[in-house]
Amino acid sequence: MGKVTGFLEYQRLEEAAEAPASRKKHWREFVTHLTDEQASIQGARCMDCGIPFCSNGCPVNNVIPDFNDLVYRQDFRTALDVLHSTNNFPEFTGRVCPAPCEAACTLNINTDPVGIKSIEHKIIDKGWEEGWVVPRPPQAKTGRKVAIVGSGPAGLAAAQQLARAGHEVTVFEKNDRIGGLLRYGIPDFKMEKSHIDRRIAQMEAEGVNFRTGVLIGRQKLNGGVVDWSKQTVDPAQLLKDFDAVVLAGGAEQPRDLPVPGRELKGIHFAMEFLPQQNKVVAGDKVKDQITATGKRVLVIGGGDTGSDCVGTSNRHGAKSVTQWELLPQPPKSENKELTWPYWPLKLRTSSSHEEGVERDWSITTKRFNGDARGHVKSLTAARVEWQKDETTGQMKMVEVPGSEFEMPADLVLFAMGFVSPVAAVLDAFGVEKDPRGNARAATDGAGCYRTSVDKIFAAGDMRRGQSLVVWAIREGRQCARAVDEFLMGTSTLPR
Repeated sequence: MGKVTGFLEYQRLEEAAEAPASRKKHWREFVTHLTDEQASIQGARCMDCGIPFCSNGCPVNNVIPDFNDLVYRQDFRTALDVLHSTNNFPEFTGRVCPAPCEAACTLNINTDPVGIKSIEHKIIDKGWEEGWVVPRPPQAKTGRKVAIVGSGPAGLAAAQQLARAGHEVTVFEKNDRIGGLLRYGIPDFKMEKSHIDRRIAQMEAEGVNFRTGVLIGRQKLNGGVVDWSKQTVDPAQLLKDFDAVVLAGGAEQPRDLPVPGRELKGIHFAMEFLPQQNKVVAGDKVKDQITATGKRVLVIGGGDTGSDCVGTSNRHGAKSVTQWELLPQPPKSENKELTWPYWPLKLRTSSSHEEGVERDWSITTKRFNGDARGHVKSLTAARVEWQKDETTGQMKMVEVPGSEFEMPADLVLFAMGFVSPVAAVLDAFGVEKDPRGNARAATDGAGCYRTSVDKIFAAGDMRRGQSLVVWAIREGRQCARAVDEFLMGTSTLPR
């Protein structure tokens, strides 16, 4: 814990952020970490609650009370060791994690929770600034080889753990740069890609090999087209060359909206729109880039991806930005007596929302309307109500009579979530899938993280479906231990 009476003496302090009007003019991060003194005060607020619900609420089970206490005492070096003991990449989670640990904080029952995410952000940034984050190569090699397909947070976490265990690890990535959806998906204003680059350098020093621009089998990319320019690796050859294979790709199959007019120009998935801007920020030239400049933008979907589309559109200089959600508007604050320590359903306003957007809820899109050029010009939509079905007890959507209306739009972005991993990789290996299209693999017992095919493991979105970065890191770490046990009969890697 921190100071015995700290939670009574000190208030929660949010991290400082650049004003919306100025930050919309660039693509850099705009949130600054706490000072040493501010972090110490936040750590002091951690109370001796007996049961650390925060650690249970954290998917990687960060030892939060311990590093809070260490930060309170200004021992950042040891705090970094504690943080790294459960989380390979706290610079990622300290920026983009929604902090379920804070929802589970005991203080959150009747006051503001400890600023756990801001403390994590401070610890890791200070660690890099002080040069404390260094390569940790293995003392001995095992002679075993592991292939990891996908270089997002799950793949990177598994790769680092397995390399530190002494295995020869090769990461295969279909894109031109390592990072998966961390690289091409999360806007740079939320997480600059230099954080990925320095981790890659650390992992290369630890013995991890990275191969970019490689497809496993003849994968069909967006639009069902095979990119024949990329290097391909036959799955059978991969199984022959490596002692184990980890499938750790992202959930990249987006949810579509197949209503009349879907074929019109100007209607795109979020993951067509966002990665292009990542490439431009990285210095690439993108032919026919999808931009929101001067356009009336409509984002369909109210989650994090939709928020990212809002922030990117504002930085492009959109004429207007509107965001719709099919579900009802959540309450402004949760009933903590009913929800704590679980993740609550409540209205969340992101930094991108603060930069300018009109939000609306309980709307269904009925059709897209186009102009003479075949380009979208508006949407026909209607209001809906959610009513309980008397037979099944489930909530069903009912259109409100007479509520149909038309909304002008020049650019429509689908951000309605992802239904599954792209099937090509799983099909190429012949891996059995669950009803949702994910790789079927348990997380406990003798077959931990193992698929239906011998030597093949699955972790992250590939196994559990669309989820948080912190869940991907957890699964990558746990999968690494399962692979190590499979190869060596036992493992000293943490689970």
